[in-house]
Amino acid sequence: MSNPVFVYRGDAIAHYGFGEGHPFGPDRHDVFYAELDRAGLNGLVEYQGTRRATVDELALFHTPDYIDQVSKLSHEGSGFLDGGDTPAFPGVFEVTSDVVGTTLAAVDAVMSGKTNRAFIPIAGLHHAARDAAAGFCVFNDCGVAVEYLRKNYGIQRIAYVDIDAHHGDGVFYGFENDPNLIFADVHEDGRYLYPGTGAEDETGRGKAKGTKLNIPMQPGAGDDEFDVAWERVEAYLVAARPEFIIFQCGADSLAGDPITHLSYSEEAHAKAASRLCKIADEFCNGRVVATGGGGYNRDNLARAWTRVVESFAAAATTD
Repeated sequence: MSNPVFVYRGDAIAHYGFGEGHPFGPDRHDVFYAELDRAGLNGLVEYQGTRRATVDELALFHTPDYIDQVSKLSHEGSGFLDGGDTPAFPGVFEVTSDVVGTTLAAVDAVMSGKTNRAFIPIAGLHHAARDAAAGFCVFNDCGVAVEYLRKNYGIQRIAYVDIDAHHGDGVFYGFENDPNLIFADVHEDGRYLYPGTGAEDETGRGKAKGTKLNIPMQPGAGDDEFDVAWERVEAYLVAARPEFIIFQCGADSLAGDPITHLSYSEEAHAKAASRLCKIADEFCNGRVVATGGGGYNRDNLARAWTRVVESFAAAATTD
């Protein structure tokens, strides 16, 4: 196959986590890769290494004061980067810079034409704000990627699609006034789950009003409910005609996750990935970068992310 799916792996991103026993533990990387290896996608997937983002790249989205704060607490190796969810640890600055840099490496690979689809499992840190950490997320690789695409490639109209159980608030509020960031997020209703945002009437502000689609789901919602929501997402994206798609495919929306209450199967992730490839082929020259995001039941994340990669590979064979 001339254009395999690029999948990024390595200790640099595997080490992004908050210790053994933590929901966001460092074992998530290896659990996924064990499942992906079992899927037997030889020839359809090409493994890629990691890279570290520079401070200038981080500053495309994050404020200088916040970057300095993370660097300081990383050196001290203690304390919290937010109100209490996201602890600092020695080297957190470097490892979260590796996550951002690896997402940017995937963007470069797609924009160079080396691949049309790329997947980074330990990425999609969608809660981090421009000036603060939040919800296990230190630097927001998705937010940086949007600004990076604009600065380095002149891509303006970017679609960010998020099916993590948690609302992608860091991306939403980071671009709430930006009419060229097309935002579509299917998440558990914020009345029941952190971060408590993403109501249906949050559609953007000012010139961006109407460019943001939030679809809150009731606890217990399964594949049937997801399918209904996804029809709205597809229609929204087709109308928006994006130039590039960033897909945050958190697996904490599957049944059995320990900290959320949705009940999808991995078929939801397979469907979303497959359909995004079709939309990308129509409007974006096929360009999709996917990030793993959340997911705290290890079997769930392994299966869901593998189905995303399988769907990307299947779409590539028909391109």
